[in-house]
Parts: sequence; C-alpha cells; structure tokens
Amino acid sequence: MPLINVYLRQGTTSEYRRNVSLGIHQAMVDVLKVPQDDQFHVFHEVSPDNFHMQPVVFGLRRGERAMFIQLSLNHRTAEQKAELFQAIVDNLGLFADVPEEDILMTINETARENWWAAGRVVDPTTGYDERMNDGPEGRCQ
Repeated sequence: MPLINVYLRQGTTSEYRRNVSLGIHQAMVDVLKVPQDDQFHVFHEVSPDNFHMQPVVFGLRRGERAMFIQLSLNHRTAEQKAELFQAIVDNLGLFADVPEEDILMTINETARENWWAAGRVVDPTTGYDERMNDGPEGRCQ
C-alpha cells in the first residue's frame, strides 16, 4: 500500500494531475509489482508564496512546473529504487510532458507492520500483501 504525496504549484488541471498520477502508478506496477488497485496518491497544490525553490538547483534550471514527490513504502533495494525513480521520470515525461529536471523525489521507507488498510489481506507468514508472489524479496507493499 504505497502512499504517494505530490507537491506542486497551484494552477494545474485535473487532467494534468490525473496524468501525473497515472505515470507514477504505472511505474509502481511495472517496477515494484504493486497490484493495479493499490493506488493512493494525494496532490497538494501550493501557492507560489509557499513553494520556495531556487531557479537553478544542482546546476539545472527548474521550471514553474517543478514538483516534489514523496513515496512512502516498505524497504526496497537500492537497485529497485533507482529503477523506480527512472520509470517515474520516463512516465511523467510520456504521460504529462514533465521534464526530468522538474522532478524531485524521495522515498520514506517504513516497516511493513506500520501499514493498515481495511480489506487488505496480508500473508501472516511473510507480512506482505497476499496478492504478491514475491513479497519476501521486497517487491511488494
């Protein structure tokens, strides 16, 4: 049950936010093998007065559409996280025309026992969503 928070400046359309959500979710399904219906994305549109970022960060110009994505999920390997980051960047470019320099991401890892959702069925042996075949290897939420 990954929880995704996306912070961006006010003024985006619902279609744009839907496309951003689609790009992120498809990356989660493809890379982490989360179930298709395991989607929890919260968008936070922030007024320009409350979204402070230098126009050039790490030597790259950041645009007005820059966004900060926080992904909360269980522990993953460094390789899985790198693959997920790249898949999200690729999908956001494809689905929402977001340039990679306008995407900033972080992952907050939590222990699997710190998640709860009504209707979710967890395999008591592995502690992972029972719909996942490869949970103990860290591929499910």
